[in-house]
Amino acid sequence: MADLTTLSLIAPAKLNLFLHINGRLPNGYHELETLFVFLDYGDRLHFKRTDDGAITLKTQIDGLPDEENLIYKAAYALKLATNTAFGAEISFDKHLPSGGGVGGGSSDAATTLLALNALWQLALPLEKLAEIGVALGADVPVFINGQAAIAQGIGEKLAPVNLPETWYLVVHPNVHISTGVIFNNANLPRNTPKLSGDWQSSKHRNDCEELVKKHYPEVEKTLNWLLKYGPSRMTGTGACCFVSFETQHAALEALKSLPETWQGFVARSTNISPAHSELRTKLN
Repeated sequence: MADLTTLSLIAPAKLNLFLHINGRLPNGYHELETLFVFLDYGDRLHFKRTDDGAITLKTQIDGLPDEENLIYKAAYALKLATNTAFGAEISFDKHLPSGGGVGGGSSDAATTLLALNALWQLALPLEKLAEIGVALGADVPVFINGQAAIAQGIGEKLAPVNLPETWYLVVHPNVHISTGVIFNNANLPRNTPKLSGDWQSSKHRNDCEELVKKHYPEVEKTLNWLLKYGPSRMTGTGACCFVSFETQHAALEALKSLPETWQGFVARSTNISPAHSELRTKLN
């Protein structure tokens, strides 16, 4: 296995193909059931191992202190958990929208844990990385695990699935939606029955969608615009919306007609996280 001192990895987007909220726990977290799939599109993170023990972000996001960036928080949490003497310099190219529901922050955190586990020669199993990651965000474990999955509990109980790979047009209507604000709204449905039997034959929806559409009309407009191409849905708590296509060409043609006030991208779904695929290639 290669002993790397630098590493560049994708932090891929995810889509929630459905999101059911089953209840609220005493600690404020929500019990949910959701189907995660990865996309071959995302942020790009660059890591350099250092010997000084410091964690340094070479890239900043306006208005976000380094200590609140999930990349920094993930690196610091891993260093704290292992007491390693190594440090890291980290830079990144941000492509995924903040507050878009495509897992940008959680994916960044997971890729950081995966990359530094390798660069710092820690050899921690994925289960341990997921334990560290779940404290940073409920979606982090699915990115650590790296397999398309149905998630239950608060998102940490994962059952792998294999889905046909397809093409998606993902549209961000340029509104930022706070996950915390949506999940704390009194009008959010919290009583969807848990799936029983074959999930593929059940009816699915995103329990956050109606609430988000009510408070963010631009999301509703986006969902309606996408309907001309097929059934549209919102991912996570929004604001990104998506529709599937059989071919890349058809998805790209739809992207060409996107209203100028919105942003969008076309990506292929994958059952295995592209971060895991890249890491495996670079370590062997």
